Amino acid sequence: MPEALNLETLSITAARTAVAAGSITAASLAERHYDRIAAVDPSINSYLALSRERALTQATKIDADAKAGNPLGPLAGVPIGIKDVLTMRGAPATAGSLILKNYHPPYDATVVAKLEAAGAVLLGKLNCDEFAMGSSNENSAYGPVHNPRALDRVPGGSSGGSAAAVAAGLCVASLGTDTGGSIRQPAAFCGVVGVLPTYGRVSRYGLIAFASSLDRVGPFTRSVADAATLLEVLAGPDTLDATASSQPVATYTTEAAKPVAGLRIGVPEEYFGEGLNPEIRAAIEKSLDDLRAAGCSLHKVSLPHTKYAVPTYYVIATAEASSNLSRFDGVRFGHRSAESTTLSAMYRKSRDEGFGAEVKRRILLGTYVLSAGYYDAYYRKAQQVRTLLTRDFLTAFAQVDALVCPVTPTPAFKLGEKSGDPLQMYLEDIYSVAASLAGICGISVPCGTTQTGLPIGVQVLAKHFDEATMLRVATAIESAQASV
Repeated sequence: MPEALNLETLSITAARTAVAAGSITAASLAERHYDRIAAVDPSINSYLALSRERALTQATKIDADAKAGNPLGPLAGVPIGIKDVLTMRGAPATAGSLILKNYHPPYDATVVAKLEAAGAVLLGKLNCDEFAMGSSNENSAYGPVHNPRALDRVPGGSSGGSAAAVAAGLCVASLGTDTGGSIRQPAAFCGVVGVLPTYGRVSRYGLIAFASSLDRVGPFTRSVADAATLLEVLAGPDTLDATASSQPVATYTTEAAKPVAGLRIGVPEEYFGEGLNPEIRAAIEKSLDDLRAAGCSLHKVSLPHTKYAVPTYYVIATAEASSNLSRFDGVRFGHRSAESTTLSAMYRKSRDEGFGAEVKRRILLGTYVLSAGYYDAYYRKAQQVRTLLTRDFLTAFAQVDALVCPVTPTPAFKLGEKSGDPLQMYLEDIYSVAASLAGICGISVPCGTTQTGLPIGVQVLAKHFDEATMLRVATAIESAQASV
């Protein structure tokens, strides 16, 4: 393997270029990643299953095309990991839960099919919080994921396995999902780039649902340029998903490289209040100074309903989870209890044995807020507040082109530190859930480290379907970091 292709820093462009030039084969690149997974992942636990046969079949096809001089896709030979809430033929789809332990879907998610059509080599399925419910990746039925930057700390959740695998050099890029911050927060904790596309920008077909009006699929990469490349492949309409938008897909790789001079950057005052770690505050302020130096103007803006975002999110998300997870009953698919003699007992025992504590907690809360007598007081009211939160962002984007703010209030915390206090864990989402409720796009970009070496991420938010501006601002932040 060429010395320049270091697995821990390898980019999509470098991997594809090397495969196309014949300086390395896609098959050997995949095998090198599998060797590294075998050596490194036992201490991280990011992979739940490997799809070696499918990966090597694809790699062999790419190598044959490269040797014959045939056109290659934008991801030709690039090893990519898939979060285990996305279906993929020939591999399990457990969603991190015992209730789906033996489920092998017969079809590919649209995003999986798009990656492979672009030439990607799919290495396997990545660990996650059960049904994507969590902020630390400690809720997986198959054990927690460890942060490769500090093994005693969480990688963030729910897409912790996806972020950790990229950070540890166990794949060049990965797919995760974000319902209330589950791409952006792990990206910040692990020091990688994570993208939340606009709701509807990327198809959700083949995604095991948590909260259908919030769930989104997006990439983890080592650079903004790589994120733009992946997003360009993933975005677009899908006849299999009625919520996938037909809005034209921009050439994100070109848009991301455009200069930011003249852009108006909003700084939401509600995101810089009490509770924000001082080292994170300093790193975000440094990124804002870098944007000013690049020709941007900075403007204070207000998102006045931000304080209601976390309770609003946990009412809506749990209500939708209660509805979506009702299908896991031991009859249609998933775990069926062997210790039941009646139909009602089978339903009860199958769900009790198959679901973990956090999933049960959210199902109970969601069922409560949807119940007769409480629906208007909680669920309807939460939807009304969601509208107010969305209007806050629309008002802000009438004044500025993008918002820059923290992703998380703290750096990665220690394993077990917050798992006994659900409310403290939920507050980890304080800077991410509002964008999820509003349906806008966002990205987490590394912007420094703490004195103890823990990664810090900065969040860039843009209006609906304006991923191009989001990527431009993120590239400017990244470039300033690289020049330090």
